[in-house]
Amino acid sequence: MNFGTKLLTTGTAIVGVTILNAQTKPNIVFYIGDDHGMLDASIYGSTDIRTPNLDRIAKLGMTFDRAFIASPACAPSRAALLTGKMPARNGAEANHTYPNPEITVLPRLLQQNGYEVIGYGKVAHDKMNFTLGFDAYSAPRVNLADSVKMYFGRTQSTKPLCLCVGDHRPHVPWTNNPTYLPKDVTLPSYFIDTYETRVHRTMYYTDITGLDDEMGQVFDMAKARFGDNFIFIYSADHGAQWPFGKWNLYDAGIRVPLVMVWPKHIEANCRTNAMVQWTDIFPTLLDITGSTLPGDLDGKSFAKVLYNKNKPFRQYIFTTHSGDGNMNIYPIRSVRSEKYKYILNLHPEFYHSNHSDIQRRPNAGAYWDSWDSAAETNEKAKQIIARYYQRPAEEFYDIIADPTEQNNLINNLGLAQEIDKMRQMVKVWMKAQGDKETVYNTPYYLYENRPNMGKKSNNDE
Repeated sequence: MNFGTKLLTTGTAIVGVTILNAQTKPNIVFYIGDDHGMLDASIYGSTDIRTPNLDRIAKLGMTFDRAFIASPACAPSRAALLTGKMPARNGAEANHTYPNPEITVLPRLLQQNGYEVIGYGKVAHDKMNFTLGFDAYSAPRVNLADSVKMYFGRTQSTKPLCLCVGDHRPHVPWTNNPTYLPKDVTLPSYFIDTYETRVHRTMYYTDITGLDDEMGQVFDMAKARFGDNFIFIYSADHGAQWPFGKWNLYDAGIRVPLVMVWPKHIEANCRTNAMVQWTDIFPTLLDITGSTLPGDLDGKSFAKVLYNKNKPFRQYIFTTHSGDGNMNIYPIRSVRSEKYKYILNLHPEFYHSNHSDIQRRPNAGAYWDSWDSAAETNEKAKQIIARYYQRPAEEFYDIIADPTEQNNLINNLGLAQEIDKMRQMVKVWMKAQGDKETVYNTPYYLYENRPNMGKKSNNDE
């Protein structure tokens, strides 16, 4: 059912929600984080990180416990968000690539429905920001709230607004002035616990808290301007630039925070287990605003979930990764259900690597030197590094029993039927997507020395 069309043409109610008319289309404010993994916020159980604004905003609306992106690198993730199509179908597969010119970007459909669409900061990736057709756009890296304040102070528009604000945090390089202490950091079990890792973790945490403060300011300005007539969204494009996070299809890379507030429409202080994907966000916004909803999208509206937190949505989440320049050449595909995940590593003969372990820059990946040193004398550290660089052709995890995906069950005979079902699902999905399994750039082969072997921190650009 297209809830948006109903909202604009009836005058009745759907599941207890008052129907909007054309004069009361909701304003939309979408605040986007950069490299913020789901678990690194207190609303998802972190006891380390201070995110007071996200905490209070979540109490006003719905927290999604199972929100996923399409691809764990900035350009393909944001392109999928803004087109509603997965990377192989929109053309932006590897990082620093962009959708094919003929692909419709969904914010333009809000414009066709009378919306003014404004962007600040990193909404899309790099040059794509300038092809989205924003009514106005600027790219400040800092003081985003000041930009929003100035816009609100000068605009004379009477149109409903879609405001997209893209924060660069907590993307590397992280801050030089951490407000957390290394001793207070809780590291994931699959990290190597070194002092350098803890110091870098405090930088990452501090940037999340900084993002949280800026987001809170933007929310408060929107509330003051629009009263209850606005939808507020917070999410992030993928997990953080940590081992097994960004550039990976483990949950640390593909599972992200998602909070939506819509006063008097979305139940306050509620959570949903519905599985949704970033490709679904703009179709949902188009739906509930009565905008044109194309029929050829991979994304679909989850408006019914907003009105009823217990409504099921997706049964499976497909994700894809193709690479990032000459730092990460490791194509991966996966499918995830509520309980299981199947991962296909297309080229297990390649090393997995990325900017962090190759460049080892301060405030980003310099802690990798301490990991290599630890591995010289510590067997567990050696095993963690080996698992990071070398992956099997297939992986299979029980997400419920093993949420950090440490126990590969691909050879478990008791799960053979489920494994083969999901294996075939990925093959069928890849064919339907027109996935050519392209390898971007020259890979690092396992028979060669691994990337950065024997080097120390590299500060070169």
